[in-house]
Amino acid sequence: MAKATTITEAIKNWKEKTGQKALEVTLSFQTPPIQKMDNSLSILEKCEKLSLSTNLIEKIAGLSGLKHLKILALGRNQIKNLSGLENVSETLKELWISYNLIEKLKGVSVLKNLRVLYFAHNLELPKLEDLLFVGNPLYDSMEEAMWRIEASRRLPNLTKLDGDPIIREQM
Repeated sequence: MAKATTITEAIKNWKEKTGQKALEVTLSFQTPPIQKMDNSLSILEKCEKLSLSTNLIEKIAGLSGLKHLKILALGRNQIKNLSGLENVSETLKELWISYNLIEKLKGVSVLKNLRVLYFAHNLELPKLEDLLFVGNPLYDSMEEAMWRIEASRRLPNLTKLDGDPIIREQM
């Protein structure tokens, strides 16, 4: 089995191939895949968009030097949680984290300026029973009846929504 590509090696290869300035850096589809994010990412201090998609990364780390990061693409990895985003909490506007192994949204609340969250195909909340969503834009934009129908349809274990019990018809 081939040794994993390090962030340092991936950045070096990227610079050699593209010669681009480090505003938009794509380190996706590395062969062999990147398994670990680390502090060597800090060399990309002016980077605004970083893509590490389609690797084997398990943990978000090493973002402390990315003071201008606006878009972070980590889709199709092995990430299990959203911890490690604190250092980009003021600048990050888009987080692309679909197709991972995330079970909880814990950690996303630190992202004060987040505008786009791509979170499809994760393991999020498979056993969720009680959901309170009042006061969020998604809730406010829908009719209450439609919101309740859609939420209860998509979350089969839900027994309580916005403080009220979910009543399912017996079959």
